[in-house]
Amino acid sequence: MKAIVQDAYGSEDLLELRDIERPVPRDDEVLVEMRAAGVGPEVWHLMTGRPYVARVALGLRKPKNPVRGWDGAGRIEAVGAKVTDFKPGDEVFGN
Repeated sequence: MKAIVQDAYGSEDLLELRDIERPVPRDDEVLVEMRAAGVGPEVWHLMTGRPYVARVALGLRKPKNPVRGWDGAGRIEAVGAKVTDFKPGDEVFGN
């Protein structure tokens, strides 16, 4: 699958479109095929790793999760074993 990824902290110049492995949802997660995505100003912290104290949660030297952003809308593709409120095919949105 395709994703915008960033392997090091810095500017938007480090963002790259490339193929990644399809994620497998954990027991309490869902996998959403994104139809629309938003990137708000808070994503700047994910990209730059600033303030530096944020790196405790984001990854000290490089991002723990190289895929940027979290706002979006789409269709559920797969659900984890403990998910009961959603099923594949459901239309969802959130942040």
